[in-house]
Amino acid sequence: MSDCLFCKIVAREIPSKLVAESDTAVAFCDIAPQAPVHVLVIPKSHITSADEVASSHGGVVDDLVMLAQRVVEIEGVRESGYRLVLNVGADAQMSVPHLHLHVLGGRRLEWPPG
Repeated sequence: MSDCLFCKIVAREIPSKLVAESDTAVAFCDIAPQAPVHVLVIPKSHITSADEVASSHGGVVDDLVMLAQRVVEIEGVRESGYRLVLNVGADAQMSVPHLHLHVLGGRRLEWPPG
């Protein structure tokens, strides 16, 4: 999508702090981190949200989780713990309409999230 912020990051039209990359996904630091580690993992292909993932997407969610596993190793939070979050829609505060997985860690996280 030509007007999608995350598609522009994938295309390297907008700079980001890249953390990891696979053939199908990219992981980069969130510009407004909510924890010491806050990395977004996104598919390289445009999918608006988790609500639109279909079997035709060929394991995109698996790929996001596997890249997130690399991110937590790189960021050093695998042992201490981390949170993976998928937001869908305005009420969930999904600000960019492109499927993305938040990787949060680096401190004790509140529950429920506040």
